[in-house]
Amino acid sequence: MSDTVTRLTYGDKEYVLVGTAHVSASSIEEVQAVIREERPEVVGVEIDAGRYQSLSEAHNWQKVDIFQVLKQKKGFLLLANLALSSFQRRVGQEVESKPGQEMLAAVDAAKEVGAREVFIDRDVQTTLRRAWRKSSFWGKNKLLGLLMGSVFGSEKVDAGAIEDLKKKNELEAVMGELAQELPTVKQVLIDERDQYLATSLFQISGKKIVAVVGAGHVPGMIRWLNDLHEGKAEADLTAISMVPPPSWWSRVWPYLIPVAFVAVLVAGFATQGWEAFQKILLTVAVTTSAFAALGSVLALAHPVTIVVAIVAAPFAALFHPLVHVAYFTGFSEATLRRPRVSDLESLSDDAMKFTGYYKNRVLRILLVVLLSTVGATIGMYATLPLILKGLFH
Repeated sequence: MSDTVTRLTYGDKEYVLVGTAHVSASSIEEVQAVIREERPEVVGVEIDAGRYQSLSEAHNWQKVDIFQVLKQKKGFLLLANLALSSFQRRVGQEVESKPGQEMLAAVDAAKEVGAREVFIDRDVQTTLRRAWRKSSFWGKNKLLGLLMGSVFGSEKVDAGAIEDLKKKNELEAVMGELAQELPTVKQVLIDERDQYLATSLFQISGKKIVAVVGAGHVPGMIRWLNDLHEGKAEADLTAISMVPPPSWWSRVWPYLIPVAFVAVLVAGFATQGWEAFQKILLTVAVTTSAFAALGSVLALAHPVTIVVAIVAAPFAALFHPLVHVAYFTGFSEATLRRPRVSDLESLSDDAMKFTGYYKNRVLRILLVVLLSTVGATIGMYATLPLILKGLFH
């Protein structure tokens, strides 16, 4: 029908796909107009139930229990969620539109015309964990860099550029660039979700269905709906609904570092005696502690937390992955600087600016977890060459 609205008919079943930009005021108006005009039986929206709750409940972040997050080792996942959310909100402020409002508008319009609303997207936690688990080492670093760049970046976004993203030629260029730079992320965030969204629609009973989805998903959804209705694809989402287990290499790799340290310790003791053994241990302690402490200092952690990072880092190097610096520094910071009600109330707003990560205690804890871990990891990788150089020279 147009760059933003596509009608597909298969026998007595009809789909109307509305491609939106998630921070576009015109998308909100178009969604409402299409639903009111089409008066479908079902309206499918590109969010999961949890995401809908987050959008519809203004104070959802106030329910965050930082101790529970740390206990479940979900600090990085929460930080990723906040980074993505803050980036969308910052863009939304620049173009005077809140992110995801077209999805809420779709639900409201569905109720207005008596249609049933259905959440057709995959759980966002599953999507993020699949993207992380399936990414290579360098892919993870690129993804982390993009997330941090979205948090601390100051690039302005033009409203016209947002609207252009709904045009097919612009979309093809953006998707091509994403596929080239981050192929795994593109596969998980776009391709897999094209399949998930289309299959969810296919499984919905009803003769007329309006689907409100990001414009980037429309081309892939059309292909999947064609294949599903022609019997060329199966309506099975099992494989892309689970977080894949870690590869054998990712399970083995963390143990190679402590094994290497132990091997060097044994070699040092066997060839040069007790003095070499002590020297190696001292090198491990000084190097890993220094980098872990540096990361904690950069996060402006509490002085006691910095001491905790210094003490925990050598044990993390020798007993990794059984011991994680982040576990100790996170709980230390959370205990010493317990989040206040005001921190939870302003969490999403503070996540939009650089200074907010130091002012807000919840964000500060997550920053301490991130930077102390990065520091300890750099320390572990830097220590081994230093030891080998001292041992064999």
